[in-house]
Amino acid sequence: MGKITGFLEFDRKDEAYAPVKERIKNYKEFTKPLKESELKNQGARCMDCGIPFCHSGCPLGNLIPDFNDAVYKGKWEKAAEILHSTNNFPEFTGRLCPAPCEEACVLGINEPPVSIENIEKNIVETAFKNGWIKPEPPMNRTDKKVAVVGSGPAGLAAAQQLNRAGHTVTVFERDEKPGGLLRYGIPDFKMEKNVIDRRLEIMEQEGIEFKTGIHVGVDVTAKELQNEFDSIVLCGGATVRRSLPVQGADAKGVVQAMDFLPQNNRKVDGIPFKGEDISAKGKKVIVIGGGDTGSDCIGTSIRQGATSVTNFEIMPKGTTERPEGQPWPFWPMRLRTSSSHKEGAERVFSISTKRFNTDKDGNLTGLVTVEVEWIKQPGQRPMLKEVEGTEKEWKCDLVLLALGFTGSETTVADQLNLEMDSRTNIKASVADYKTNVPGVFAAGDQRRGQSLIVWAISEGRQAAHYVDKYLMGESYLPLKGEGDLPRV
Repeated sequence: MGKITGFLEFDRKDEAYAPVKERIKNYKEFTKPLKESELKNQGARCMDCGIPFCHSGCPLGNLIPDFNDAVYKGKWEKAAEILHSTNNFPEFTGRLCPAPCEEACVLGINEPPVSIENIEKNIVETAFKNGWIKPEPPMNRTDKKVAVVGSGPAGLAAAQQLNRAGHTVTVFERDEKPGGLLRYGIPDFKMEKNVIDRRLEIMEQEGIEFKTGIHVGVDVTAKELQNEFDSIVLCGGATVRRSLPVQGADAKGVVQAMDFLPQNNRKVDGIPFKGEDISAKGKKVIVIGGGDTGSDCIGTSIRQGATSVTNFEIMPKGTTERPEGQPWPFWPMRLRTSSSHKEGAERVFSISTKRFNTDKDGNLTGLVTVEVEWIKQPGQRPMLKEVEGTEKEWKCDLVLLALGFTGSETTVADQLNLEMDSRTNIKASVADYKTNVPGVFAAGDQRRGQSLIVWAISEGRQAAHYVDKYLMGESYLPLKGEGDLPRV
């Protein structure tokens, strides 16, 4: 697999970034691809490790050593075929996935792991460049109609798989264009939207219909879909945002990240937006939340012209090495520094916001924080404790709340009388993705809660198998780790 001694001969090499001063002038992607010879060397680093733990690290079960070997040997079209057999959208995961596969790489035990994500991205980009990715409509159609609600990665994956099985698939999206958070949450500097559009064009040519600007549950009821379609797959995501219940949280200038980011994406795309213009230009910005969404807010604020950006994280600063208690091959909660962090943001850890300060008109003027520590006791969840005498006031003009999501919206679930869990996620068994209502399935964040893009694609693929089985009695659609189906 790969070159037997490749991991001894070649060091890991990642894509370079354009200089900060250059890249923050626009919203374009700014990575600089490796040469083909360098990518072959990276593929050669994949060891003949016996048991490829990267398979278990990847929620899709991607056949990673196989496509690494194909890249090493220069067989790019074969690599693309292998990659697409388990992953509908490697151009998305190759840019946006945090790469749990790399954390599970055997080489990563004592060396930098194989650069799986970057290899994946270059495989699919090479395939698009050479015209190898073409529409593949089914040879025959069934008489079954399926409605997919939500066009994020879970919905798109479910739709493409079900269409391949021969069913007539309609995807409903409440926003102006399909893509979900891929389009309206992820900034263009991480993934330009033509990457989504070229894949959607292929899916439309394969026979999938997209109905945008239709809010299921509002513009059309879930019951109406139930009457029109043989099955419904709910992939609406976990979109209920977590708030910060402290004094002054309703101040003008305290904004949810998922109001700020989608509006900016619409600006970049030239799409009209509703509501007041939210801009970081000329402002002191504080981003509360240390995850990927917080990082996206940082990069966007800098590009909009913020005078300063500070990032608050309630958790302590992580280590660059694996923490104790999180051994290989499990996902480690280590310190991660994004390209946006490196563009000029100050990061503050172990800090909690106590209140927001306003002027007499309710405009944000600053906030007050306190340092915190996490108290750990055997057998108990860590407890948060404020450090006495550490209150501090920070001047700011704009606060962006990047605190994640608490669950999914309930309108459709209420209309269909679906069972939900305590976090308002739709109850659907991972064994078959069925809800308590016959013919209604759920997948992605709307089923499992806020998670990774690679999990969303995996869930969409898995759900499609069980929808197909429900409709036809059996299914040839692949499950995790299996190759793609023969055309019907």
